[in-house]
Amino acid sequence: MIPLNDTEPNRYTSFPFMTVTLIIINVFMFIAQDLVMESSIESYIKLIHVYGSVPVLMLGEEGGGALSAITQMFMHGGLLHLAGNMLALWVFGRRVEDVTGPWRFLAFYLAVGLFADIISTVSRFDSPIPGIGASGAVYGVMAAYLIIFPKGRIRTLVFISFIPLWPKLRAYWIILYFVLLQIPIAFQVLLFDADSSVAHWAHLGGFFGGLFIFFFLRPDAFHRYRNELPL
Repeated sequence: MIPLNDTEPNRYTSFPFMTVTLIIINVFMFIAQDLVMESSIESYIKLIHVYGSVPVLMLGEEGGGALSAITQMFMHGGLLHLAGNMLALWVFGRRVEDVTGPWRFLAFYLAVGLFADIISTVSRFDSPIPGIGASGAVYGVMAAYLIIFPKGRIRTLVFISFIPLWPKLRAYWIILYFVLLQIPIAFQVLLFDADSSVAHWAHLGGFFGGLFIFFFLRPDAFHRYRNELPL
């Protein structure tokens, strides 16, 4: 199941300026990472450990410190990691940005990404492994979309017996599907120290951090939501 685009129109603006800007920044950062890796693997490892979120370094006030909780959002471990996060940011970010405005959306994105990293750091406080990626912030955007537009229609690529289909699915089916996938593995990691290359607790932390969206809505959008008017 791959969400492709939101089929509903915006109410306030026609172009998601900040969503596109965040995607461009992430792409340029990935290219920069790739160039560093090609020049020297040692330099790449140092880069990841300084600007990625390493729990033992953060809690020990070493490495990039608290700043790495922000910088790690703009780094990715591979092309598929980047592509998946940016596609989800595009699909769900456009209309969330519409109801917040670009600068409130940026503030929300950074706040929920920071909250996701805090939850992830606490869940693996003794880990020396860097955590990188926009996933926590993106899950926060998905949660905000679920709260504001639960019945939004998302064009989605699904395969049935290798036959591709592009149905329009309700947002709550798609978002809850991805969230529920995180829960069993997240608790295996927390309770049984299971190995995982995916930051499931960052995803869940970002998702619950999506409740912050009410502090970032446009006044008119908040009024419409509170009075159950369409957005």
